Order: sequence, then structure tokens, then C-alpha cells
Amino acid sequence: MKFSEILNKNVTGSKGFLIGKVKDIVIDEEWKVTHLDIELTKEASEEILGVKPNILSPTRNTLSLSALKKGDACCTEDGINLNITKGQAAIYLRPA
Repeated sequence: MKFSEILNKNVTGSKGFLIGKVKDIVIDEEWKVTHLDIELTKEASEEILGVKPNILSPTRNTLSLSALKKGDACCTEDGINLNITKGQAAIYLRPA
């Protein structure tokens, strides 16, 4: 899969909760993709992180790839599907 194919795709939790959109990727010093840079929805910012987002600068966090569903279930036409619930999302998110 190419980066351009996941850019701006929706990121959805296991119960269908929309978390945000993919804006970038994080690559470590060994050139491995480790995280997705996510622009969180207003609801996700408030309900997961307890942060009220600024209209001019939406909340961005990095999401560990370990939160993604495995195999073909991860990336579909609808977007990126996570193997975690809304309640678990804070464990996998870090400030960008």
C-alpha cells in the first residue's frame, strides 16, 4: 500500500467511533513506519483526551500501528480500521 492511498483516510475504532483522519506517517531511525499522524475529530479530542480543540489548529496525535486491525481488515475503501475501542484509544495516542 502506498502512503498516498491512506492520506486523509478516516480512522475508525472497533465500535465504529470516528477518531480522525490520517495526515502523515512517522518513520523511525531504521526506516520503519511506527505511527500514523492523526488529525482528531472534535468528538475524539473531547471524549478520548478531554481536550477542547482549537478551530484554527485541530488536535493532532500520533497513533501506534499496534492499534490497527491485522491484514486486509486494517485498510479498506472506507479507511483505516482499529482493533481498539474508544476507551482504549488514549493508550495508543501520543502528542504529535
